[in-house]
This record gives sequence, structure tokens and C-alpha cells, in this order.
Amino acid sequence: MPHHPDRLIPLQGVSNFRDLGGYAGDGGRPLRWRRLFRSDHFGALTEADRAQLAALGIARSFDFRGVAERAATPYELPGAVQHPLSIEPTVVQRLQALAAAGSSVTVPVVQDLMADLYRALVLDQAHRFEELFAHLLDAQAPVVFHCTAGKDRTGVAAALILLALGVPRDVVLADYLLTNQHYRHPALPQTETPIEVLKVLWRVDDMFLQAALQTIDAQPGGLPAYLDKRLGLGPAALAALRARYLQPA
Repeated sequence: MPHHPDRLIPLQGVSNFRDLGGYAGDGGRPLRWRRLFRSDHFGALTEADRAQLAALGIARSFDFRGVAERAATPYELPGAVQHPLSIEPTVVQRLQALAAAGSSVTVPVVQDLMADLYRALVLDQAHRFEELFAHLLDAQAPVVFHCTAGKDRTGVAAALILLALGVPRDVVLADYLLTNQHYRHPALPQTETPIEVLKVLWRVDDMFLQAALQTIDAQPGGLPAYLDKRLGLGPAALAALRARYLQPA
């Protein structure tokens, strides 16, 4: 039920703040509501937003933004401890390098870069998602995880959480694509980069997440082994995670 009325929590300074609750996980047990939130960054919160977020009782915030991103738009969430899980951005830097080398920056080129990003996230940044799961296994209160737009680094994190909790892949993809309905990207800058290229950067596409999932599937043992060996979710930890975030049978 990606379009459940309780999923999107409207805020003035944040556009992509969503609850992962309600999805049917392992054994058909739904995820608990108001425990796991995903979002874009919180650098433009209003006082009304702060009050609304405080009412949710969020105790921890996991920030996948890089060091410069966090410095550019710091924030405070009432009552929440911030945990930086830095994954430095790479796509814009690679685009700039291509442009500087005289290469054409086209939609297919950017799509390939985005797919490469997603493959790299599940392979090269698995330690960050392992850290996230360690926190989730320890958390007693609601948590939120986010990056800048809440779509790529956050999108992969949300997909891994939902998969670990036993949510079917088609539902995982549907949740991922909700970003295209809700995220309000910044005003497109005046640039020589074609507008259609910029739009690729501010949207999600199922081919991007599929690239990550296919990369996981291609690893020895597929998803179960990836969860165990790369994310620290062996049988006992996986059972504990599901006991914590799924409603009882």
C-alpha cells in the first residue's frame, strides 16, 4: 500500500518525509507505523515543522550526506541525536569531469552514471548500511534516515530495510518511486546542462534501484548472503530486526 494516507507527513521545509509503516513483511506481518521514517534533509525546517517532528518522538537521525553537504545545511531535530553515516556524492563530480574533458552530457550518459552510483552504493558503501542496521537493532524509539534529496542514498537504505523485513520487491520499488510524486527539487539553475539531463538527476527511476538489486543478486548467495555477510544480518539479527519493526502475528 504505497499510497496509504498516513505515509507522507506534510512539512513546510521538507517534502519527502515518509513513514515506512504498513507494508506487509515477513509472514504477512505489517511494518509498525511511526517507527521508521525516510526523508530529504532538514536544513529548512520551520517552527511548525519542528513541533510536528517533536510530536513523533524521533530519537535518532541517520544522515548519509557527505561532509560538505552537512556543513552547508546543518539542522537540529528536537530530541534527536544525529549520527553521520557519510556517503560522499559522486555523480555531479563525474559529470563535471566529463564536461571538462569535452564529452557530451546526455540523458543516457547520466542514466548510466546513476546506475553505476547505485551499484557502488550496495558494494562500496555497504559498511554504512551495516552501521545503519546496527543502530536499528539498538533503537528503542522512532528513527529517521536521510540524505540531501532523500532519493538515492536514502532510497537504497529504505530498499534494504524493507527487503530485510521481508517486503516483496515490487512493493519496495513502488515505495522507492514515491519520491517522484513528493520530492520538491530546488529551482533548476541557469546552466549549459540540458534541462532533460538535470531532470534525470532530480528524479528516481526503477532502472537505478534495479541496478543495485541485480548487483546484490549477482553476489554469491544473493540477497540472503548479502544481508548476512555485508550488512551483519545473520539469522539471529534478522529475527531481532523483524521482531522490533514488524507487528506481531
